Amino acid sequence: MTDITIRMAERADLPALLDIYNHYILTTPITFDIEPRTLAQRQAWLEQFSPAGRYRCFVAVRADEPVGWACSAQFKEKAAYATTIETSIYLAPDEHRHGLGRRLYETLFDALKGEDIHRAYAGITLPNDASVGVHKALGFRLIGVQPEVGRKFGQYWDVALFFREMD
Repeated sequence: MTDITIRMAERADLPALLDIYNHYILTTPITFDIEPRTLAQRQAWLEQFSPAGRYRCFVAVRADEPVGWACSAQFKEKAAYATTIETSIYLAPDEHRHGLGRRLYETLFDALKGEDIHRAYAGITLPNDASVGVHKALGFRLIGVQPEVGRKFGQYWDVALFFREMD
């Protein structure tokens, strides 16, 4: 893991981040997106993040190649939700179970200290023991499970909702 650098995501990272995300779209129920994303769509996604404030995106890089990211984004549009964020984390398929997810989330949460954030939420499609484990290890608590809330690959999937106190 010493060969990994974690930094803010940049526009040049988009092709690799797109490949990682599209892998999950096409092969897993982890995201409920059904159609692969385009580079233009991911560019619009990247534009929501900034170097300061509540909405950030950090990328893990090995040998100049992004291998994962963690981000915080708007939870819901209504103004009263402003101090709540939603977090996401995605790793290249061969990067699991090496501690990279934890490092990315720790970097994200360290960067968010001092921001006006009360709660962070994460939704995890079940089953996903690895994601549940990293979220619990970083202080997320299970709120409940939304049964069969999404349909992908001809099957209904449950989503566990987790939250973490941020202030």
